[in-house]
Amino acid sequence: MKILIKLIQITALYGFYVVGSWIHDFFHIPLPGSILGLLLVWGALSTNILRLKWIESGANSLLSVLPIFFIPATVAVMNYGHFFSGKGSLLILITIVSTFVTMGMASFVSQSIAKRMDKSKAGSECS
Repeated sequence: MKILIKLIQITALYGFYVVGSWIHDFFHIPLPGSILGLLLVWGALSTNILRLKWIESGANSLLSVLPIFFIPATVAVMNYGHFFSGKGSLLILITIVSTFVTMGMASFVSQSIAKRMDKSKAGSECS
């Protein structure tokens, strides 16, 4: 039964992707359909049209296999070794710096959102 529930949840998430792709194709928006689908999921979750518990286990299942999707990109980089050979050390430095900047910004944003949510919970409990 759990597998069927996860399959339904993954199908619902795929439906958001399909709708996002349709919006991309129909309106010629310069964002990929997958990003538009992600924004639709975010909007549905934010407005409580879609509850997190309705898609949570399916989303966690997809997140658990997410690293597999990066294997083709890694193999493709290996095919272009000559491109990276001249400036490889510079690319490594850029990758390390951008990784730390991304981690720092993600940490800052998530911490500020958590603090804001704690303040709003404290304010609603006092009322």
